[in-house]
Amino acid sequence: MIHMQRTNSDNSDFQNLVIDLDKLLAELDGDEHEFYAQYNKAGHLTTVVVSYEDGKAIGCGAFKEYNSNTVEIKRMFTMAENRGKGIAHAVLNELEKWAEELGYTTAVLETGKRQHEAIGLYQKAGYNIIPNYGQYKDMENSVCMQKSI
Repeated sequence: MIHMQRTNSDNSDFQNLVIDLDKLLAELDGDEHEFYAQYNKAGHLTTVVVSYEDGKAIGCGAFKEYNSNTVEIKRMFTMAENRGKGIAHAVLNELEKWAEELGYTTAVLETGKRQHEAIGLYQKAGYNIIPNYGQYKDMENSVCMQKSI
């Protein structure tokens, strides 16, 4: 059975999942990894969701405030052996629900052009591609997306 736990970045299961996520991103991002890594620090996140199956952490995600009515989705990851089961979609739904409970109305995110599965997930969840924002504005590999929540 899948269980979602709301927590923060001090959660050791979240920290371990992020280690695996960072390894994957280093491979996918190649030479651009250093640039992206500086914006993906997992410390001090107060809104983190960890997904568990039979007590084992299998997926995660987080958000942080982007502005007074918008959150930025961060650190989305599902263990390779658990992909295709809807885990990431469930984590994303829980993050959006939590953000809405806190009064936010919009979610934005950045992912990479090489992350086809992630782009598909976000589009299926109702996110639309928008012009690259903030630090991602001039990054060719970045795909920025937005959704009203």
